[in-house]
Amino acid sequence: MRLKNKIAVVTGAGSGFGEGMARHFAEHGATVVVADVVEAASNRVADEIRAAGGKAIAITMDVSKNVSVAAAVKSIVAQCGGIDIWVNNAGISHKNGPMLNVDEATFDRVYAVNVKSIYLSAMHVVPVFRILGADGNPRGGVFLNIASTAGVRPRPGLTWYNGTKGAAITLTKSMAVELAPDKIRVNAINPVAGDTPLLKQFLPGDDTPEIRQKFINTIPLGRLSQPIDIARAALFLVSDDAEFITGVCMEVDGGRCI
Repeated sequence: MRLKNKIAVVTGAGSGFGEGMARHFAEHGATVVVADVVEAASNRVADEIRAAGGKAIAITMDVSKNVSVAAAVKSIVAQCGGIDIWVNNAGISHKNGPMLNVDEATFDRVYAVNVKSIYLSAMHVVPVFRILGADGNPRGGVFLNIASTAGVRPRPGLTWYNGTKGAAITLTKSMAVELAPDKIRVNAINPVAGDTPLLKQFLPGDDTPEIRQKFINTIPLGRLSQPIDIARAALFLVSDDAEFITGVCMEVDGGRCI
């Protein structure tokens, strides 16, 4: 039970990597806050975690909106008594294609969800985490940002999305240094594309077996990532086993970035 008595918030937890992390954290003793912009999705995951014997609450939140994040943090603290772990997982992409074909509204939305969300989480969660690290306590809270191999080894056709993940990686390192005196750790995971609802956006053209195989051929271990791959790495980074690790951006990519 590596997360026993921990309160862990996972954004975008209504599907994909976020759902995988929420379930895995609950299995390891955390009270998981399943946060998603789609209310039905967060309710489904939280209900299924509770049905399996875990502890979870659902909350509806738009990570790109200041008022929504502020209200969510206030509600979580009121219900749970605090926050120990915050995972910035919610993310979107534009469709793979020429960079000049992405309209301004789509660009703004991708940067709001993928980058501004990190800013908003810091603004509202850091004050909560600072309480944990005060009065001589050995550790404060933990941020985990889900970035991407796109920020390390970008593919053509996803230029603006790639930029958001490069920003997430740099923000992770800068936040780690600045927040270290407060005993707040900040790390990131760089997944290769996974078998999740977002995959269709990453693929050039339609999602066909042939297109998928071309994509998989660029991954040395020969498969897409799965939510459990990301969840296992995340569990380590947010647990006390990693108490001396901060500013790390870990590839979970089957060798894609080598």
